[in-house]
Amino acid sequence: MLKIGWAERDITTYGPAYIPGFFNMRISRGVIDPVFTTALVVEDGNDIAIFLSVDTCVMRSFLLDEIRAKTKRKNPEIPVEKILASAMHQHTAPSHYYDGGEIDECLYDIYTKEEIDKILEGYIPGSNMVVPRDGVVIESSDKYRAFLSDQASDAICEAYASRKESGIAYGYGYGVVAHSRRTVYFDDTSLRPGAQSDPLTSLHGHARMYGETNDDNFASFEAGENHYVNIMYTFDKDKKLTGAIINIPCPSQNSEGEADCHITADYWCDVKKAIRARHGDIFILSQCAAGGDLSPHLLYYKDARLRRFRLKYGLSEAKGTIDEKMAAGGAMHPAGTRVEELERREIGERIASCFDEVLSWAKNDIRTEAEICHKVETVELSRRIITDEEYRFCLDQLEALKDEEYRFDQGSSIDNLDYNSTLKSKRARFMGAINRYKTQKENPKKKMELHAIKIGDIAFASNQFELYMDYMHRIQARSPFEQTFVVQLSGQPGMDGGSYLATERAVENRGYSASMFCNTVSPKGGQELVEATLKALREIK
Repeated sequence: MLKIGWAERDITTYGPAYIPGFFNMRISRGVIDPVFTTALVVEDGNDIAIFLSVDTCVMRSFLLDEIRAKTKRKNPEIPVEKILASAMHQHTAPSHYYDGGEIDECLYDIYTKEEIDKILEGYIPGSNMVVPRDGVVIESSDKYRAFLSDQASDAICEAYASRKESGIAYGYGYGVVAHSRRTVYFDDTSLRPGAQSDPLTSLHGHARMYGETNDDNFASFEAGENHYVNIMYTFDKDKKLTGAIINIPCPSQNSEGEADCHITADYWCDVKKAIRARHGDIFILSQCAAGGDLSPHLLYYKDARLRRFRLKYGLSEAKGTIDEKMAAGGAMHPAGTRVEELERREIGERIASCFDEVLSWAKNDIRTEAEICHKVETVELSRRIITDEEYRFCLDQLEALKDEEYRFDQGSSIDNLDYNSTLKSKRARFMGAINRYKTQKENPKKKMELHAIKIGDIAFASNQFELYMDYMHRIQARSPFEQTFVVQLSGQPGMDGGSYLATERAVENRGYSASMFCNTVSPKGGQELVEATLKALREIK
């Protein structure tokens, strides 16, 4: 008999928090909607699966270790190694990245002081304390991480304690969310007359991330699209719907950039609102499937989209926002609403409709018994090797930056922070590649914690990367299970977070997300991940 427990915690901070996701530091100006962490525990009496979703950019800086250690302290009977935690990859969530401050003492339940010192050796802090900020007040990311791990461990303990006899149902549907974000051209764009390439972010070739499509040499989108939505529903003993895992192959990034320096869960907020409006206050655990080369942004048909929103929601084409007159006349969004918010709303509507369509037939097969098998192992993947030429390039670029000074008296304090944090990011980026070059011969493999979970006839398989779509297709196409939920950006022990894992064709096409800075694992390592995942899935089948 299956036993299932749910819990949710608010992890919003309302102060001036650093929002990661870009090279400059963006400081939150408020909260659009709250961010959450949600826990689901499923067990069959023999084994257990503990799922945790976190509205954050990427899990790093000992966050998973803190969650596991605190959970163990609060309830020693919980097998914390079987916590599969993953990020939704918002570019609008507070930072929990290590500031260089005190390490939470709970980590000494897992590591010795010598081990922690070794992990931190050479680490370049990725948050606010190391950036000159000219009086700009920013909350400590270390303190936020402590709060986040407290909330997440509380949610896990509550979900575990609330387990009751329950059932599951599952299925897949279709919901348009993800589009390819890599634009391919017939020519090498770096060779165009007058082409200027940022040595840090661009490195363009035949591909560009978010490249212009109204271009005479536009050829295609590199990745295509993926509209599958995998769903696992949970029910109480009376067959009443209690919650669902919803697995979508797309990062939650409609709202991002300089105009979006506000905390928000992005489209997942709209998804939850739309579903709960129909089904009550059920639990929803978000999962981001492989979406390294995908995003919710539409790169063409932009005029058609504006017309669609104008007619559907009352969008003013001239302003790109909801027209005041139309809003006063009864439009559902207030005056000033931007296109990105309408994109979020429409995604919420689509997923809610998909949710209902799948539920309409999946509920005919509610299972109160299903075998669970949860395998956790460490796999080794071939690193993306920094070449001698790339190493020299990084040395030259770092040398060019050495005399560039931080600014304190040019423009506003925020302008100075923007400049200083970007300069710091550039130096850290090149130094990171240089350090990788120096150690790659002695350490050619990258270790990754892999979860493979069987729940009856479906499976979940995790990875730590912004995984390109092709790798997920390779796993799902060969999986022995009816449905396989691929979960990207899973938390890892230690400081390590996610990086892009590009395909062979992406590396050949070049561009951001397929460069030495963005890829710690090679396409060869990507295929090793595929094979290791399939091996684990076959073993638990």
